Amino acid sequence: QARLVESGGGLVPAGGSLTLSCEATGNFFNGNPIGWYRWYRQTPGNQRELVAEITRSGITQYGGSVKGRFTITRDNASLKWYLQMNMLWPEDTAVYYCAAQRLGRSYIYWGQGTQVTVSS
Repeated sequence: QARLVESGGGLVPAGGSLTLSCEATGNFFNGNPIGWYRWYRQTPGNQRELVAEITRSGITQYGGSVKGRFTITRDNASLKWYLQMNMLWPEDTAVYYCAAQRLGRSYIYWGQGTQVTVSS
């Protein structure tokens, strides 16, 4: 069964850094390849917001508040992607979710979520 497994959340002081990891496991190596890899975050009472995206070809985009501080990377061969978060602010505190979608498919796979807490 195809699923996404996240790791790397935790507690960090303001100004610190943290790296999140996501791995696509199961039968992702069969069928259509992954077309994009994303990170979202969500705080209580708010909608999930896009933090960063990287396509299979390597094109990236970032949410406005994280530009210049966060970096998304991916490894197409191992089906792993990462979110390097630098200069973290308390406002970055949220549950972070990885997501992925296969080329030519509408279904979106989601990770289980990992808590990131930035202390002031």
